Amino acid sequence: MDGRVVLEFAAATRALSLLLQAVLNAAIPDHDADAFRPPRTEEPLYLDSTVEWLFGGLSRWDAEHFLFIAERGYLFEHNFAFFPLLPIVLRGLADTLLWPLSGWLSVRGRLLVAVALGNSTLFLLSAVALHALSRTVLQDRRLALLSSLLYCVTPANVFMTAGYSESLFAALTFGGLFLLEKGFPLRACLALGIATAARSNGLVNAGFLLYLPALSAISQIRVYRMTTRGHQRVFGYVLVVVRLLLTSLLGTAVIALPFCAFQYYGYRTFCTPSVSLEHVPLALLSLAQRKGYRVPDENSHPPLWCMRPFPLLYSHIQDVYWDVGFLRYFELKQIPNFMLALPMATLGIMAAYAYCQANPELCLRLGLWDTLASKGLDKPIPGMFNPRVFVYVVHSTVLLVFGTFCMHVQVLTRFMASSSPVPFWISAHLLLLNEPLLHRRKTSNPSVQLWTQSKNGCKHTSQNPIFALLPLFTACSPTTQSILGYYLSYWVLGIALHCNFLPWT
Repeated sequence: MDGRVVLEFAAATRALSLLLQAVLNAAIPDHDADAFRPPRTEEPLYLDSTVEWLFGGLSRWDAEHFLFIAERGYLFEHNFAFFPLLPIVLRGLADTLLWPLSGWLSVRGRLLVAVALGNSTLFLLSAVALHALSRTVLQDRRLALLSSLLYCVTPANVFMTAGYSESLFAALTFGGLFLLEKGFPLRACLALGIATAARSNGLVNAGFLLYLPALSAISQIRVYRMTTRGHQRVFGYVLVVVRLLLTSLLGTAVIALPFCAFQYYGYRTFCTPSVSLEHVPLALLSLAQRKGYRVPDENSHPPLWCMRPFPLLYSHIQDVYWDVGFLRYFELKQIPNFMLALPMATLGIMAAYAYCQANPELCLRLGLWDTLASKGLDKPIPGMFNPRVFVYVVHSTVLLVFGTFCMHVQVLTRFMASSSPVPFWISAHLLLLNEPLLHRRKTSNPSVQLWTQSKNGCKHTSQNPIFALLPLFTACSPTTQSILGYYLSYWVLGIALHCNFLPWT
């Protein structure tokens, strides 16, 4: 029942996002931004103008890179900042599912349709995966449902809809973490490894494959200590340790493999090129000369980064093309971008602080063991502060610190919203804690009773609580107004600004 509510709400928000971007893109003139805009080298076909009007807003800013790579491959050096999984998915859809339209749509047009269909589907999958993960980790049905519904109106909404890799990465990450929590490490490794082919921060997910198996190993060692003796106990210990090492090492290797393979491909492309520029259209060569883009050419000297002890193309691009580095973004002129990222950063800080306040001893022990038995508890209390949430809070905090100090800070919103469930968990927790309309007890007005009690005592939702709260927005608590105001304003403003080449987070 809850999963269907999440799926229906996610589908409704995707449809509304596509409609809004078409309307706002037509109503607001495009800003003349200094962004990557490669010339069109393909003759437009009958339906291209219609598709451009409907879905052109999905191709702004970095989406142009993904679409260009899907159409032309990795031609320019700075294209290698964008990982290959999304372009592969888009080109696959354009050449298979949308191939019957090739007589009416150019490759570019089919890729735009693929963005609309593909990212909408991937977002639905990510919402369902987040709900399943939340149910498993939080052990609280209400909190899992509400956090998943908040995800459906994520502040990073436009990036989940446009030609970006956020929806793809979120679906693989949340799905992989759910499989890991359910005890399927090999399947989880595969999903999280594929996620690294979508975004570089998938490497951080290796921490889960180091931590969660270690947690399971400690539990198994406890069992052996209480149920076995002598050589049998020692053999059990050795078996657990060997299994832990194999799982962790293999899992880390699987997650790192796509990143390493992509960097090797970049190295071979530019450091040992075997192609000439004859196959490149003149319009693209002219763009490269005008903008200073490097293209692979067997007749040119290799770039300087090829001579480094660790020739990582990704690090070179971030440094040279985007000026990404520690504290580089800390300038007075970037204060507006810091303000845009402040709400998401605040949610991350609140989650870490509240969790440490609720579980100081657990945090000092790194969550590796608990003292529930000494307190007379059979299982942890469900909700935001149960021990299983610890590793997710640590993961969220690492992303927050790295994103604040080492990245362009305005990307922090989509960076965290597509990588961690914690912003949605803490938002839902605050709503349940501070909003009287969401309390379990019955209210004097049945129309605002969002949760009811069934005959068998199990709690269930009578309606989508987000839908129910919106008409009562002015009667809600200040916390509810702040959280929903943040989510919904960024949800709409992101579409209006981003789809017209205006700067956004």
